[in-house]
Amino acid sequence: MARLREFDHDAVLNLAMQVFWANGYHRTSLNDLCEAMLLNRSSLYAVFGDKRALFLETIDRYGDRAVTRVSAALSRPVPIHDAAAGFFTEIVDQICARPSRIGCFMGNTATEVARHDRVVAARLRRHLGRVEAVFRDAIAQAKARGEISEHSDITALARFFVASAQGLHLIGQTTTDKAVLEDIVEMILRTLERQR
Repeated sequence: MARLREFDHDAVLNLAMQVFWANGYHRTSLNDLCEAMLLNRSSLYAVFGDKRALFLETIDRYGDRAVTRVSAALSRPVPIHDAAAGFFTEIVDQICARPSRIGCFMGNTATEVARHDRVVAARLRRHLGRVEAVFRDAIAQAKARGEISEHSDITALARFFVASAQGLHLIGQTTTDKAVLEDIVEMILRTLERQR
Protein backbone atom coordinates (compact mmCIF):
# COMPACT_ATOMS: atom_id res chain seq x y z
CA MET A 1 0.00 0.00 0.00
CA ALA A 2 1.17 3.53 -0.75
CA ARG A 3 2.17 5.87 2.01
CA LEU A 4 0.30 9.12 2.41
CA ARG A 5 2.66 11.31 0.38
CA GLU A 6 3.57 8.77 -2.28
CA PHE A 7 0.56 8.89 -4.57
CA ASP A 8 -1.01 11.12 -7.20
CA HIS A 9 -4.20 12.56 -5.71
CA ASP A 10 -5.92 12.96 -9.09
CA ALA A 11 -5.00 9.46 -10.20
CA VAL A 12 -6.34 7.75 -7.07
CA LEU A 13 -9.47 9.91 -7.14
CA ASN A 14 -10.08 8.71 -10.69
CA LEU A 15 -9.66 5.12 -9.53
CA ALA A 16 -12.19 5.69 -6.75
CA MET A 17 -14.61 7.19 -9.24
CA GLN A 18 -14.30 4.11 -11.46
CA VAL A 19 -15.10 1.83 -8.51
CA PHE A 20 -18.17 3.84 -7.48
CA TRP A 21 -19.24 4.09 -11.13
CA ALA A 22 -19.01 0.35 -11.70
CA ASN A 23 -20.45 -0.83 -8.37
CA GLY A 24 -22.62 2.00 -7.13
CA TYR A 25 -22.22 3.72 -3.79
CA HIS A 26 -23.87 1.16 -1.55
CA ARG A 27 -22.17 -1.89 -3.06
CA THR A 28 -18.72 -0.30 -2.82
CA SER A 29 -16.87 -1.16 0.36
CA LEU A 30 -13.89 0.58 1.91
CA ASN A 31 -11.88 -2.53 1.08
CA ASP A 32 -12.88 -2.17 -2.60
CA LEU A 33 -11.71 1.43 -2.57
CA CYS A 34 -8.46 0.75 -0.75
CA GLU A 35 -7.63 -2.10 -3.11
CA ALA A 36 -8.37 -0.09 -6.26
CA MET A 37 -6.63 3.05 -5.02
CA LEU A 38 -3.65 1.13 -3.57
CA LEU A 39 -4.10 2.95 -0.26
CA ASN A 40 -4.50 1.71 3.28
CA ARG A 41 -7.49 2.90 5.28
CA SER A 42 -5.55 5.40 7.33
CA SER A 43 -4.23 7.10 4.16
CA LEU A 44 -7.68 7.13 2.60
CA TYR A 45 -9.22 8.68 5.71
CA ALA A 46 -6.38 11.18 6.10
CA VAL A 47 -6.68 12.50 2.56
CA PHE A 48 -10.30 12.01 1.57
CA GLY A 49 -12.18 11.61 4.84
CA ASP A 50 -14.77 8.84 4.97
CA LYS A 51 -16.41 6.91 2.14
CA ARG A 52 -19.18 9.46 1.70
CA ALA A 53 -16.76 12.40 1.51
CA LEU A 54 -14.75 10.52 -1.11
CA PHE A 55 -17.95 9.77 -3.04
CA LEU A 56 -18.89 13.46 -3.05
CA GLU A 57 -15.45 14.31 -4.38
CA THR A 58 -15.82 11.77 -7.19
CA ILE A 59 -19.18 13.31 -8.12
CA ASP A 60 -17.43 16.67 -8.44
CA ARG A 61 -14.66 15.12 -10.51
CA TYR A 62 -17.15 13.53 -12.89
CA GLY A 63 -19.17 16.75 -13.07
CA ASP A 64 -16.07 18.76 -13.98
CA ARG A 65 -15.22 16.27 -16.70
CA ALA A 66 -18.77 16.33 -18.06
CA VAL A 67 -18.69 20.12 -18.35
CA THR A 68 -15.30 19.99 -20.07
CA ARG A 69 -16.47 17.30 -22.49
CA VAL A 70 -19.66 19.17 -23.46
CA SER A 71 -17.78 22.48 -23.75
CA ALA A 72 -15.20 20.93 -26.07
CA ALA A 73 -17.88 19.40 -28.28
CA LEU A 74 -20.02 22.52 -28.54
CA SER A 75 -17.21 25.04 -28.95
CA ARG A 76 -16.08 23.56 -32.26
CA PRO A 77 -16.23 26.15 -35.07
CA VAL A 78 -19.15 24.45 -36.84
CA PRO A 79 -22.93 25.03 -36.90
CA ILE A 80 -24.74 24.02 -33.70
CA HIS A 81 -26.43 21.09 -35.46
CA ASP A 82 -23.06 19.61 -36.41
CA ALA A 83 -21.57 20.24 -32.96
CA ALA A 84 -24.56 18.59 -31.25
CA ALA A 85 -24.42 15.69 -33.72
CA GLY A 86 -20.77 15.17 -32.87
CA PHE A 87 -21.50 15.25 -29.14
CA PHE A 88 -24.32 12.70 -29.28
CA THR A 89 -22.43 10.48 -31.73
CA GLU A 90 -19.54 10.41 -29.26
CA ILE A 91 -21.93 9.21 -26.55
CA VAL A 92 -23.14 6.41 -28.85
CA ASP A 93 -19.55 5.41 -29.66
CA GLN A 94 -18.68 5.32 -25.94
CA ILE A 95 -21.73 3.18 -25.14
CA CYS A 96 -20.91 0.71 -27.91
CA ALA A 97 -17.25 0.54 -26.89
CA ARG A 98 -18.05 -0.35 -23.25
CA PRO A 99 -19.02 -3.97 -22.76
CA SER A 100 -20.00 -3.36 -19.12
CA ARG A 101 -22.91 -0.98 -19.87
CA ILE A 102 -22.21 1.13 -16.80
CA GLY A 103 -24.19 4.16 -17.96
CA CYS A 104 -23.57 7.71 -16.79
CA PHE A 105 -22.11 8.16 -13.32
CA MET A 106 -24.42 11.11 -12.58
CA GLY A 107 -27.47 9.23 -13.83
CA ASN A 108 -26.58 6.14 -11.82
CA THR A 109 -26.01 8.24 -8.71
CA ALA A 110 -29.31 10.06 -9.17
CA THR A 111 -31.14 6.74 -9.32
CA GLU A 112 -29.32 5.05 -6.46
CA VAL A 113 -28.50 7.77 -3.96
CA ALA A 114 -29.99 11.20 -4.71
CA ARG A 115 -33.56 10.29 -3.83
CA HIS A 116 -32.47 9.65 -0.25
CA ASP A 117 -29.58 12.10 0.16
CA ARG A 118 -30.20 15.84 -0.20
CA VAL A 119 -26.50 16.70 -0.35
CA VAL A 120 -25.88 14.29 -3.23
CA ALA A 121 -29.03 15.54 -4.99
CA ALA A 122 -27.80 19.13 -4.67
CA ARG A 123 -24.40 18.20 -6.09
CA LEU A 124 -26.00 16.49 -9.07
CA ARG A 125 -28.35 19.44 -9.70
CA ARG A 126 -25.39 21.80 -9.64
CA HIS A 127 -23.37 19.78 -12.15
CA LEU A 128 -26.34 19.12 -14.44
CA GLY A 129 -27.06 22.86 -14.23
CA ARG A 130 -23.51 23.58 -15.33
CA VAL A 131 -23.92 21.23 -18.32
CA GLU A 132 -27.24 22.91 -19.13
CA ALA A 133 -25.50 26.30 -19.04
CA VAL A 134 -22.94 25.12 -21.60
CA PHE A 135 -25.72 23.99 -23.91
CA ARG A 136 -27.63 27.23 -23.32
CA ASP A 137 -24.59 29.36 -24.19
CA ALA A 138 -23.89 27.35 -27.35
CA ILE A 139 -27.52 27.60 -28.45
CA ALA A 140 -27.57 31.33 -27.71
CA GLN A 141 -24.50 31.79 -29.90
CA ALA A 142 -26.15 29.75 -32.66
CA LYS A 143 -29.23 31.94 -32.34
CA ALA A 144 -27.08 35.06 -32.66
CA ARG A 145 -25.54 33.58 -35.83
CA GLY A 146 -29.01 33.00 -37.28
CA GLU A 147 -28.77 29.19 -37.19
CA ILE A 148 -31.98 28.86 -35.20
CA SER A 149 -35.11 30.98 -34.99
CA GLU A 150 -35.11 34.07 -32.80
CA HIS A 151 -38.31 32.68 -31.25
CA SER A 152 -36.64 29.47 -30.01
CA ASP A 153 -36.65 28.93 -26.25
CA ILE A 154 -32.95 28.58 -25.48
CA THR A 155 -33.42 27.36 -21.90
CA ALA A 156 -35.98 24.72 -22.87
CA LEU A 157 -33.70 23.47 -25.65
CA ALA A 158 -30.72 23.27 -23.30
CA ARG A 159 -32.76 21.29 -20.77
CA PHE A 160 -33.99 19.00 -23.53
CA PHE A 161 -30.42 18.22 -24.61
CA VAL A 162 -29.31 17.47 -21.05
CA ALA A 163 -32.29 15.15 -20.59
CA SER A 164 -31.61 13.56 -23.98
CA ALA A 165 -28.00 12.82 -23.09
CA GLN A 166 -29.08 11.22 -19.81
CA GLY A 167 -31.76 9.22 -21.60
CA LEU A 168 -29.30 8.00 -24.21
CA HIS A 169 -26.99 6.74 -21.46
CA LEU A 170 -29.92 5.00 -19.81
CA ILE A 171 -30.93 3.22 -23.01
CA GLY A 172 -27.27 2.34 -23.46
CA GLN A 173 -27.47 0.31 -20.25
CA THR A 174 -29.97 -1.99 -21.94
CA THR A 175 -28.56 -2.20 -25.46
CA THR A 176 -25.42 -1.53 -27.44
CA ASP A 177 -27.27 -1.83 -30.75
CA LYS A 178 -25.75 1.11 -32.59
CA ALA A 179 -28.69 1.41 -35.01
CA VAL A 180 -31.12 1.83 -32.11
CA LEU A 181 -28.95 4.48 -30.47
CA GLU A 182 -28.41 6.31 -33.76
CA ASP A 183 -32.18 6.41 -34.33
CA ILE A 184 -32.54 8.16 -30.97
CA VAL A 185 -29.82 10.67 -31.85
CA GLU A 186 -31.51 11.39 -35.17
CA MET A 187 -34.75 12.26 -33.37
CA ILE A 188 -32.88 14.44 -30.86
CA LEU A 189 -31.27 16.39 -33.69
CA ARG A 190 -34.60 16.80 -35.49
CA THR A 191 -35.76 18.89 -32.54
CA LEU A 192 -32.91 21.27 -33.27
CA GLU A 193 -33.68 21.29 -36.99
CA ARG A 194 -37.26 22.33 -36.23
CA GLN A 195 -35.89 25.48 -34.54
CA ARG A 196 -34.64 26.93 -37.81
